[in-house]
Amino acid sequence: MLVRLLLCTAVVSLAITDIAAAQQNSPAVTQQTATIKRTPLQKFDVPGTNYETVIGMAEVMPNVNIGRHTHPGPESGFMLDGEMVLMVDGQPDKTVKTGESYQLAPGVIHDAKAGPNGAKVIATYVVEKGKPLASPAP
Repeated sequence: MLVRLLLCTAVVSLAITDIAAAQQNSPAVTQQTATIKRTPLQKFDVPGTNYETVIGMAEVMPNVNIGRHTHPGPESGFMLDGEMVLMVDGQPDKTVKTGESYQLAPGVIHDAKAGPNGAKVIATYVVEKGKPLASPAP
């Protein structure tokens, strides 16, 4: 279900560089590579806590792997268009299609691969302020 990319992903969850783009303070900044376009949408504090919520959109080219990574907080995502295979360590692969959502627990190592028509996903992350949104995993 992605990374999400993304933002993630949020999903999207999202590649490590996708996720870093979502941490930027300016939600209007769009970042792009040859295989993934990332658009940060919102970043806001969770009231009364030391946590923040980061929401972003990732558009992943067909058959592209995002890369193994983890998040220090939960990730959830909604597939706007296309599909991807979410690969979570210790779980069977799961295909997330248009209109479906996914959730990932904090610290879970995961990856995602866009389908043959690519993927467009919105991912939401809740993380402790000052911690990286994502970290690469072996």
